Order: sequence, then C-alpha cells, then structure tokens
Amino acid sequence: MYRSGNITARIFERQILTPRPGTSVNCARQFYENLVPSYTIYDVDCPDNSFKKFTDDGQYLISFSRSHQELIVYRPTWLSFSFKEEDCGSCDLPPKAQRFDSFFTQLYSTPIASCSEFICKDFFLYVESHQFGLFATSTVQIHNAPALEGAIPGVPSIEKITFHLVRLEDGTILDEKVFHNDFIHLPHNMGVFLYDDLLCIMSLRYQAIHILQIRDSGSLVAVRTIGNFCREDDELFLSSHSQDWQGISFLSGIKQRLLSFIFRGLWSEEIDSALRVQGLKKKFYFHFQDYVDLVMSKVQFLDRHHLLIKFGSVDGVVSRSAEQYPAFFAVYNMETTEIISFHQNSSEELYYLFEQFCDHFLVASRYSSHVNFISSHSNSIHALEQLNSIKNKTSSFSQFVRKMLASLNFGCQSQSPSPYLDQSLFRYDEKLISAVERPRQVIDHPVKFISRRQPSTLKFKIKSGPEAGVADNRTKRMSSFLFHPILPFALSIQQTNMQPTVVNVHFRR
Repeated sequence: MYRSGNITARIFERQILTPRPGTSVNCARQFYENLVPSYTIYDVDCPDNSFKKFTDDGQYLISFSRSHQELIVYRPTWLSFSFKEEDCGSCDLPPKAQRFDSFFTQLYSTPIASCSEFICKDFFLYVESHQFGLFATSTVQIHNAPALEGAIPGVPSIEKITFHLVRLEDGTILDEKVFHNDFIHLPHNMGVFLYDDLLCIMSLRYQAIHILQIRDSGSLVAVRTIGNFCREDDELFLSSHSQDWQGISFLSGIKQRLLSFIFRGLWSEEIDSALRVQGLKKKFYFHFQDYVDLVMSKVQFLDRHHLLIKFGSVDGVVSRSAEQYPAFFAVYNMETTEIISFHQNSSEELYYLFEQFCDHFLVASRYSSHVNFISSHSNSIHALEQLNSIKNKTSSFSQFVRKMLASLNFGCQSQSPSPYLDQSLFRYDEKLISAVERPRQVIDHPVKFISRRQPSTLKFKIKSGPEAGVADNRTKRMSSFLFHPILPFALSIQQTNMQPTVVNVHFRR
C-alpha cells in the first residue's frame, strides 16, 4: 500500500487510500518500520528482580523477587520531561532517565510462595480476557523417588506444586490448585497449556491430564481427568464390577484407546485374512510391549475438544535431549474419548501438516489479537524460506523431520507478539534473537534489524550488557530481550554468574 518510507507521507496516504479488504491491520503494522526504538539507556538503576515478560496486551510487566517468594508487577509508563531550549533533540536526557521507575510504576508486591516453596521464574500464563495471571510455586525436586501409589518409576517427584490464579490489577490471589508428590514440567510452560478459559496440566508422575476451567469469578474448576479413566463414569463402572475382575490388572483408559486405534488401523490395511494376521504379528504383537511402555510426556489443546498428546519412553521424558528418543504424537477427542490420529516423530505426513498448518499447532486465543501476528512458516514467506534453506542443507531428510517435530508440543505463550520480531517487517539474525522467549548466550556486537521493504536499510539495533562490552569473554553470560507488544520499547537483560544483572532500556526518543 505505502510507496514512501516517510511517516508523514504514510499518514497522508492512509487518509486518501483504502487498503485491500482484510489487510487494514497489516497495513497499520507497517508503521512500525518508522516507529522503532532509536535510543538506549545502558545499565539503568533498577530493582534486583527477575524480570519475566510483558503481558500480551502490554498492560503489565511481570517480575519476581530474587528470593523467588514475591510476585512484583509494574505498569509500563513513558519517560517524560520538559526542555526550554530550541534544539531538544540533541540534549542529554535528565538524570532520572537512568532510573527504572521513570519507565515503570510498581503496582504491588505480593508474596505467593510459602517458606518451603519457590516461584518458578520461567512459568507464567496470561488470561487476557480477564487480566488474570497463572503462576506456579514448588518445593525442591526429589530424584530417585520411590514409585508409590501408581506413580511411574524413573520420574522425579516434587512434594508440592501449587498453581496460583492472580488478578493482575491488584495482586489478589483468587484461587489455587495443589498437586502433591507429583512432577509437572513448569519451565517455559511446557507442562501446562491454556486455551481461552480451558487449562490442561500434564502430570508426568501419575500419567494424568487434568482439564480445568477458569471461571469469570476467578475460580479453577476441575472439568475432567484423562489417564486411568477417560469417561466420567469409568471409575464407577469398574468399581461396581470389581468382584468380577479380582486379581486382574488393567491398562489405563488412554493406553487402551491408543492400542485399539493402532490395532484397528493395522487390521484395515489388509483384506486377505492370512496377510492380516501376519501383519498384526509383525507390526502389532511384536511391538506390543513397546506400546504398553509408552508414557505421556506433553499435551496441548488443538481446539476446545481435541488434544495433541506426545508419547515417549520414560528416559525421553526426563532427559534434556529428548529428541534422540523415539516419540509418537496422538490426537485425542475428549468428547468421544477416541484417538483419531497417531504418528511417529519421523512421520513425513505429520511434518508436512506441521509445515503447512503451523499456526494450528500454535493455537492462538480468540481473545488476543496480538498473537495472531507471530511469524511462522505457514504464514510468512520469509520464515518458509528459512525453513526450506535448512531443509535443503540437511544430509538426511528423516533426521530433519525428527528435529523439526521435536518442537512439538509447542510451549503455550512462549513467543513474543512484538511487531519488531515480525519477519514480514524486519530481518534479523535468529541465532541472536527470536520471538521465542528463551535466554541466549551474549555476544558483544548489537542485534541489527533490517527493513524487509528496503533490504539494505538498517532500521535500528539493540545490544544487551554494558555499553562498552565486557573485557573478560571467558565468563558465560546470558541475555534476554523483553519487547513490549505494542510500543517501540524493549528491555535487554544480561546475567552473569556472581555479578549484578545489567538492564538496558531501548525506546523511541
């Protein structure tokens, strides 16, 4: 739509030109090419907090105390000051610009962890429709815990895990959900997924998927639990016939659904009865124990009725390099309690679905308009070009498929919706920064953001750490970038072992 790069000309063109149907929001986002962070204040004087992220609507900055006991929430503001001279563009900023409280107003500090629990600093989910925040606290992880009361052997245990639903406006704790002697992957939200008002929590130790609903009143209501039982009356039915099945051990309900789906699929592959029996012996009964030994490791919503469940070995569940272990993905219908799809992590069919319909796996909330612009290889030609480049360089397509599918299931709300990370607007080195909110190793040169419309034009650059860099490059340093989802504003945070955290503020002056 826009032919000029001048913001004044763009505003004039917006007044006289009408964008094509369905493109008005995308055209409006093109203004961010001109509204970029143009100034950096290095090493601001800020509280010694652990900063997590901006909420997706930009209303709050979430942080935790260094003791990991208190939730501290700020409201983003803007640096304002008066200047009497004519050339205010070349003047130095006032001394108060070096302070964190010139850009943020603290709303409250609320203790949410007990003396034996600590806040998981890498866990936070935002219910934008009601401005609720979901936080997690836990006690210390216990390795080599005995598998008691139906727990899976080999999975660690945490004595107490508590989820806290907080009203972010005033810090009121509205409700809590507690799990005892369980294990849930809390870092980067990997064990919990939020879809509108529905919440699913993956209990690894007891192989149960807990479905909860977040009510408008701020209560967490248990809807169902999927694992040993799939239907609400399964447990009642089995207990009423317990005398008929004394001494018989059953597989869990979800495992029975999975085995029956695999059996029916192999049964229907052959019409000839002799070939059918031979195929079942080779493909089903030979691997029967392998299927029985599978455990659920991750879960996410695909919509309000379907779950994507990842199955794998116990070793793969607790390992940091899980992609080297075989894994499977199943689509489960919660209403019919049926498995409707099952794929191995080397399935080319699943990969092509992932490549073409990546946004369906990201599952954007219907309440949020910001996350709809997160770039993926199914909505951005530039992201698709990068994916194809990696694909063309690989020596083994099967290894490439396994590596790509290792990213499933997606961590909920793990990507920033900032327009400056929109690959249709800016090009940047994804080895240094990306929409995925993960700390990265520090490098001393800045991250450059290049215009997509003008490939040789540098729009802005940002750098974490001290302005002059660090003399000792042997020390491991990690950095993270927190972009505001709407404003031309970002925080860069550099953390070094045994040294104070360095926070820089990047904004449009």
